[in-house]
Amino acid sequence: MRTYLDFEKPVAELEAKLEELRAEAAAGNGSADEIARLEAKAAQTLRDLYANLTPWQKTLVARHPNRPHFSDYVARLFTDFTPLAGDRKFGEDAAIQGGFARFRGMSVCVLGHEKGSTTEARIKHNFGMARPEGYRKAVRLMELADRFDIPVLSLVDTAGAYPGIGAEERGQAEAIARSTEACLALGVPNVSVIIGEGGSGGAIAIATANVVLMLEHAIYSVISPEGAASILWRDTSKAQEAATSMKITAQDLMRFGVVDELVPEPAGGAHRNPEVAIAATGDALAVALEGLKGLAREEIRARRQRKFLAIGRNL
Repeated sequence: MRTYLDFEKPVAELEAKLEELRAEAAAGNGSADEIARLEAKAAQTLRDLYANLTPWQKTLVARHPNRPHFSDYVARLFTDFTPLAGDRKFGEDAAIQGGFARFRGMSVCVLGHEKGSTTEARIKHNFGMARPEGYRKAVRLMELADRFDIPVLSLVDTAGAYPGIGAEERGQAEAIARSTEACLALGVPNVSVIIGEGGSGGAIAIATANVVLMLEHAIYSVISPEGAASILWRDTSKAQEAATSMKITAQDLMRFGVVDELVPEPAGGAHRNPEVAIAATGDALAVALEGLKGLAREEIRARRQRKFLAIGRNL
């Protein structure tokens, strides 16, 4: 059963009517012309809605529970995926998954946040909010990839790093900083994709890459709109206003030079047609990797450094 967001109500009504007409047609009472007309109207309404989304609506789309997750991308884009677990210091954190695989014939290290698709999986993966051991695992994987000259691909989808007491006691801030440092130190190409939510340090810890891609309706911010509203106005009901002011959309971030390329989503968002969204992401990853092919290790580091030092300088 399809899950509709609040602003999708016009589409929901049209598609409900379509289901009725199709049921009537199956019983021999429906009109094929009427069904075709309504299908066209529903499709156009959906395109019009998604062509004019507000930043808050994009936030809702980025958080949609049916949006494809890390495991979906791995299953469709990579072969011979061999997951690795544990940080060799404390334990395993299921919020960040990673390992080695082949991407279009090339050996790669792939890691990213996994939110989970069912209630049980979401609890297991802590809704994609990593603890220190998750970021230390990411460092371990990146350093292993660097040692064997294997490119690193990261898929970002998190509301932020887990803020619990245990995580803070085990050095959450230090783990995030070390992971960011590991990204910057890589002598191999690294490409990151913001596939849903890119929340705060929890995202940048694995997104400090040579090339940062971002899905069309994803968001990337230093804090959630609700968090910003609670700090600035002490009123979370102002989250929509905060989302607009914070410039968290892919289009805004492209304009500011924070991300390098937008990956188009199918009409209605990635959750409506995950296979198309994943295929487009795979194509964008391939192009990004090809552009970094053959570069010397020092040049790869220097380009990455210049990219991040330039952010905000030429606005």
